[in-house]
Order: sequence, then C-alpha cells, then structure tokens
Amino acid sequence: MADQKYRILIVDDDQDLLRLLSMRLTSAGYEVNVALSGEQAQGVMPTFRPHVVITDLRMNGMDGMALFGSIRSANTSLPVIILTAHGSIPDAVSATKQGVFSFLTKPFDGKELLLEIEKALSLTGAGFGRAEEDVKWRKDIICRSPVMEDLLNKAKLMAANDSNVLITGESGTGKELLAKAIHLASSRSSKPFVAVNCGAIPEELLESELFGHIKGSFTGAVQNYTGLFRSAQGGTLLLDEIGDMPVSLQVKLLRVIQEKQVRPVGSTKSVNVDVRIISATHRDLEKTIEDGNFRQDLYYRLNVVPMEMPPLSERRE
Repeated sequence: MADQKYRILIVDDDQDLLRLLSMRLTSAGYEVNVALSGEQAQGVMPTFRPHVVITDLRMNGMDGMALFGSIRSANTSLPVIILTAHGSIPDAVSATKQGVFSFLTKPFDGKELLLEIEKALSLTGAGFGRAEEDVKWRKDIICRSPVMEDLLNKAKLMAANDSNVLITGESGTGKELLAKAIHLASSRSSKPFVAVNCGAIPEELLESELFGHIKGSFTGAVQNYTGLFRSAQGGTLLLDEIGDMPVSLQVKLLRVIQEKQVRPVGSTKSVNVDVRIISATHRDLEKTIEDGNFRQDLYYRLNVVPMEMPPLSERRE
C-alpha cells in the first residue's frame, strides 16, 4: 500500500490493460494517469509530474524506447518501467544498458509490478523529504560536475535491477567508490561489500582467494577458507582490475556466474552463492579480447550494465 499519493503514469495503446492496471494501482494507493500513446504521454507529463512511468514497448507512433529517450533527455532520474508482450533477453539487456529501470514481460503478476514500483520509489526518494537519506549512498563521492551527476543518477537507477556492472576508466578516477555507492543504493546494502584486486594476487592463489579451499588441498592450506564469494553472500563482490585475471581462471568465474555456485579448491562439492558482481578495469577489454587475453563470453556476462568513469580532466570538482 502506498503511504503517500505517489503519481504513476501508465502508457499503453491497449485500453483494457490501461483500465486494469489503473484499477490495480489506484487500489494500492497510487494516483494514476493514463495515456494511449507516447505522444499523449509527453503532453500529460508536464502537468501530472509522475514519480514513475510505466510504458508498453510496442506502440504505434512513438514506441516505449523512444518515449524513454524523451524522458531521459528531460529528467535523468525519473524511473521508467517497460512492459512488452515480445520480451527477449537482448531487448532487456539493451533497455537496461540505456538506463531503463526495469523490463517486465506480459503477462506478469500484478504483485511483481507493485514490487518494481516500490523499488523505484524507494531508490529515487520520490522527492518526499528524503534528502538526507537519499545522499547517504553516495557520501564518499564528492562531485559538482554535470558529467558525474549524470553518472550517479544512472548508478542509482541501475542499483535496483541487480544486473552485473562493468566500470571502466583510468586508474585513480574512483571506480571502487562508484562500486561501493551502487552497493549502498541497492537492496543488498545491509549485506557485505567485498572488494578484491585481481591483478594484485598471484595467479596460483587467486582461485583460492575467490572460491575458498579446504584444509590440505595444497601446501599451506592448514585450515578451511571460505573465500570472497561466500564472504560477500547476499551482498556485492567487486572484482577490481578484472582485465588482469588469468584466462584459466576466467573459465571458472564464468561457470560461477552461470551456475551461481562456487567449488572450493580441493572440494568435490559446490556451494550456492547469491552475489552481485561489479567489475572494474582500466583496460580496453574489447582490445584485450582481440589479443586473446580475455574471454568474450565472460565479457558479455560482466558487461550487462556498462559505466564509464570520466577522466579527472573532464571533472571540475
């Protein structure tokens, strides 16, 4: 139940669905307005001033992504939820990379939509006296430049969808600070944030550091070790300088991402893990792939949400 009259704009050319969603959201305590097209939504927004926009992807005239682009150019922090009956993983990944808050495939459960709306409102603060709380997640990042404000707006929106993030940028630009901010803005904020520099640990020890080991599995393994993935359980793991990870270990990391399980060194049993992965690098990973030093399939798994830290020369803080 919405505690305050948050305003939701629903955009769809299906009048029956508009009526159904409007009734559902109104009964949940929201103030609802509807539009039958992207063009009509543009006319409604200046006076209605929604806190969340829900739009169909496929519509005559201006489609959902075109409407999102229009909204984005005017208000980078307004969450947009896209609905589609033609959902696919490429569509969802593309929409997420461009900054869409979430992507739901029809038919969807009404409770699922309500949950996405609640996430959007909680993460944006919705402008109702939450100024102090709203900046806690980014307190370690001092910025006054528009380019960094845009990046932080995107970071906060992306914090909600739990997708893997790849942060690129020059050394010393604050990639770890951005990763920590994304963690603090997410639903995982009460769980651990664990960071590891993949380039600072010898290759023969990095697997054990990430996945753990059992006693006696190698010389020096005098006791069981949990590993960083399990230490970050429920939270976020930052794989800093991911471009320096040995190719042999990249294969094992890919398997962990796919199966959501780790197998400690020396063990025959896998352990379930629930971790959001944020990776960071100063390298051009696409070139590293061409050189044969980074797996393309792993790159696609890590680069669901790309974020580029601007050089310090472009940020007058």
